[in-house]
Amino acid sequence: MRHLVSLLLVGAIALAGLPAAHANDTAPAKAASSAAPVDARIPSSETAVRTQHSITIGGRTLKYTATAGTLVIRDEKQQPQASVFYVAYTVDDGKPAQRPLTFLYNGGPGSSSLWLHMGSLGPQRIETASPAATAPAPYHLVANADSLLDTTDLVFIDAVGAGYSRPLGKATGKDFWGVDQDISAFSRAIERYVTRNRRWNSPKFLFGESYGTTRSAALVDALQDKGMAFNGVILLSSILNYAIRMPGYDESYVGYLPSFAAAAWYHDKVSNKPAELKAFVDQARAWARGPYASALALGQDLPAAQFDAIAAQMALYTGLPLQYIKQANLRVSPSRFRKELLRDQRLTLGRFDARFTGTDPDAAGETPDYDASDTGISGAFVSAFHDYLTSQLDYHSELDYRPTYGKIIQGWDWKHRATDMRRPLPLPYVAGDLAHAMRTNPNLKVLSVNGYYDFATPFAITEYDLAHMNLDPSLRGNLSFAYYPSGHMIYLNLDALKQLKSDLARFYDLAAPQR
Repeated sequence: MRHLVSLLLVGAIALAGLPAAHANDTAPAKAASSAAPVDARIPSSETAVRTQHSITIGGRTLKYTATAGTLVIRDEKQQPQASVFYVAYTVDDGKPAQRPLTFLYNGGPGSSSLWLHMGSLGPQRIETASPAATAPAPYHLVANADSLLDTTDLVFIDAVGAGYSRPLGKATGKDFWGVDQDISAFSRAIERYVTRNRRWNSPKFLFGESYGTTRSAALVDALQDKGMAFNGVILLSSILNYAIRMPGYDESYVGYLPSFAAAAWYHDKVSNKPAELKAFVDQARAWARGPYASALALGQDLPAAQFDAIAAQMALYTGLPLQYIKQANLRVSPSRFRKELLRDQRLTLGRFDARFTGTDPDAAGETPDYDASDTGISGAFVSAFHDYLTSQLDYHSELDYRPTYGKIIQGWDWKHRATDMRRPLPLPYVAGDLAHAMRTNPNLKVLSVNGYYDFATPFAITEYDLAHMNLDPSLRGNLSFAYYPSGHMIYLNLDALKQLKSDLARFYDLAAPQR
């Protein structure tokens, strides 16, 4: 998440998983290059600091090695181009040739991987007060009983410019800050990790969140085109087509309405509120795709009687005032919904997670002043990660760790040369790349995981994009979906995290059955 541009660990932290010994393992430098690091603090050779730990998951105690270090990726002339920071967790008694290997990253563009790292499936997890704002330090890290480490080794990677990852030599940000440039960098970093750690024969998975799903959809195709076949891709809170949100396209309003309904249900703004969230959302989705979509398609030619009927039904599903819906011409943006739903309580909703609420100085305003689901957790994640990295992983750097680096998205090149397009697209559409990867590797499995309360990447738009990949019937069973009563960062809801872990374990069994 922080992740996206507005986005997104200091203190006494209780840890389970005891570090025993550590080793500072620096790979021998390659032949001297005329290119020097832009910053002398950036390691120009590959580094690795290893610490030993243990954790109990599902009643089974695992001994594992945590490796925090850097990979050097090179350009076509074999000159060092970037130092890529990563943290890997590998089970000590695992058989690398049989044990799955998963690469994880957040999005932005411009985000480090600390959000997934500290919140989701790693061996340690930061405690938060979600969906309330988490109080300042001291924060608490706990052993993550829902870690995926019992199923797969985990490698968290920071994009170049974020975290501790930096350009090297003559390279600058523009060499990495773009859709296709980013895919190239991640492709080379993953290839380098696999080669250096002798994991070419391991079952392989990609796990991206937010813009990380944009990356994954194209990255899996790029890596497979270079001969590295994948077993599975996990898409968490997806955005696969940026063009769908451009002005003049009503599909985004159709796609947001089921998420509006979920938020209205959660905040008790639904008349005669049904007992079950899923059933209510399913009804809202069906209505949005049917009568609502048909009405919007008529534009200004929609008959008055039909306009009134649609507005009345929309009010029932969304909890918004009928007159407000009419004044908005049946088209309410997510930012306006976040301001309007609880206006009578002088509260706004979070963007990443609509369960969170905030306050503005002006209750009469048009949109929220900030995202309460971002500010409510960022301090905990950032502060706890800094403490964890130095005190538990024994990794030290003179660089500033960038949780999110705003300059990246400010200079981002959004053009994408899609697999099935002759010319670069002005905005990334990557569902076609994913479809190509599934066609050329008919054993590739894809799991889309979605939070009902996510207003950044609403689940119904993800469904639309994945339903329009034109997959052959023989491949459609390789695509599956899972839904959770949470937001963009599904794992902030601990009940959802437990279900996510269970769903992922089944997915890995399906995608890598012979491991």
